[in-house]
Amino acid sequence: MRKLFVISARPLVFVLVLLIFCASAFAADKLTRIAENVYAYVDIKNGSKNNSFGANAGVIIGKDGIVVVDTLLSAKEAKRFIRDIRAISRKPIRYVVNTHYHLDHVFGNSEFVKLGAVVIAQENDKKAMEKSAGETLKNIGEYGLTPKDMKGTVPAYPVLAYGDRMTIDIGGQQIELIHARYSHTNGDTLVYLPDKKVLFAGDVLFTNYHPFLGEGNIEEWAKELDDIKSMDVEKIIPGHGPLSGKKDLEDMKAYILMFDKMAKELASRTDDVKKTAEALQGSLPQRPEGAWLIAPNVQMKYLKKQ
Repeated sequence: MRKLFVISARPLVFVLVLLIFCASAFAADKLTRIAENVYAYVDIKNGSKNNSFGANAGVIIGKDGIVVVDTLLSAKEAKRFIRDIRAISRKPIRYVVNTHYHLDHVFGNSEFVKLGAVVIAQENDKKAMEKSAGETLKNIGEYGLTPKDMKGTVPAYPVLAYGDRMTIDIGGQQIELIHARYSHTNGDTLVYLPDKKVLFAGDVLFTNYHPFLGEGNIEEWAKELDDIKSMDVEKIIPGHGPLSGKKDLEDMKAYILMFDKMAKELASRTDDVKKTAEALQGSLPQRPEGAWLIAPNVQMKYLKKQ
């Protein structure tokens, strides 16, 4: 979720700080069983720094070990995640797959590397993280986070990168990594379990959360949502929100297309971020989480930098 990741996006800072102080600081729920040997955090309410801003993450267990999908916001959050994993399985954690490079999904990587996990990402994502993570962590106060929040957190970069597709086998469980079209970022990874008809979509899908669009390619993103809809999938874990299905893909597509059309029209008439955001919020489909992202989306993608 891009809300935390662009050093030059100063207008995000105020909004994020406001979110942190206004949102209830609920801890994330325990891991939810999605299918046999597949678990995830889903449906996190009141996204804040205390629950990785509502980011989901998952666990896939095979005979030979565990694959983790995303690692949350910080070392502290990753340690919580590891405790929850160990309540389910004591098998070795072999791999971490980063669905994309954004802070709330990857800054827990280092805790898994300490356990011997190999971090995998799409090659564009690997380059983006290598370019941005150190500077983001150095300037973490600009994102409403404190040294205490990020204590022990250090960047742990992907060491394996793939181009279009990659398959992992952890003993009886095949996991397909698929490079999505340029959607939320240009390095989005879909994590597909064909035998279980389960898909980890990362931030290609937000359900019940307003999405971050600032880095996205709306046209390609809409096509990717159609592509996923055509897959043999029954259960979808979004980057943020509850366990989802194909209707949620339709809703996401409708949302981003409507946002894009309206934002372009409004931006052609005014440079007022607040008024544009208010107009959008009054017209967009209502979502209970993350409405604060509408204004940064407008400024970063549709208006000249203020």
